[in-house]
Amino acid sequence: MTIDIEQLPYRPCAGIMLVNKDGMVFVGSRVDMPSDAWQMPQGGIDDGEEPIDAALRELYEETGVPADKARIVGQSANWIPYDLPVDIIPRLWGGRYRGQTQMWFLIEFLGTDADIDLDVHHREFGAWRWATPEQLPDLIVKFKSDLYARILDEFRPLLTELRQA
Repeated sequence: MTIDIEQLPYRPCAGIMLVNKDGMVFVGSRVDMPSDAWQMPQGGIDDGEEPIDAALRELYEETGVPADKARIVGQSANWIPYDLPVDIIPRLWGGRYRGQTQMWFLIEFLGTDADIDLDVHHREFGAWRWATPEQLPDLIVKFKSDLYARILDEFRPLLTELRQA
C-alpha cells in the first residue's frame, strides 16, 4: 500500500516549554527511541479538548507536574507544523498523519525537582534533565530542530523576562 503523504493531515498537538526558576528548560529522552534525542513534553489534543487543557494534561502525564505547580506565561501565536521523516510515517499513528501541528505553551515551573515524577502515568521518558534554551535545537531529533528554533525565537522575550523576575 502506497501512502500519498501530501494528502495526509497533521495531528493536532500541544507542546510545553517548562522553565524552572533558573531559566532552564525541562527535556526528556523518550523510552521508545533508542537514540540520544531529547524533547520537551508534548502530546495529542483529544477531540473537543482545548489546546491549553491538553498542554496541562500532557505536562502532568509526562512529568508528574500538576497544574498548581505550573504558571502559563505564553502561547505560540500560531500553530507550528512539522513533517515526520517518510520512513516513520507508516509506523506512527497508523500512518494517518504526515506530522504534527503544534500549539506551544511557555510554562513557568513553580515546584522543585522532587515534584517531577516520570511514572505518574504511562512512562514516556526514560530520563530527564534541565537544559539551557540555547541547547534545545541540538538536543532534539534533527527533523524537529527547525521547530524548536522557531519556538525559541518566539518565546525568547518571555524567557528573558522570566530570568529577570
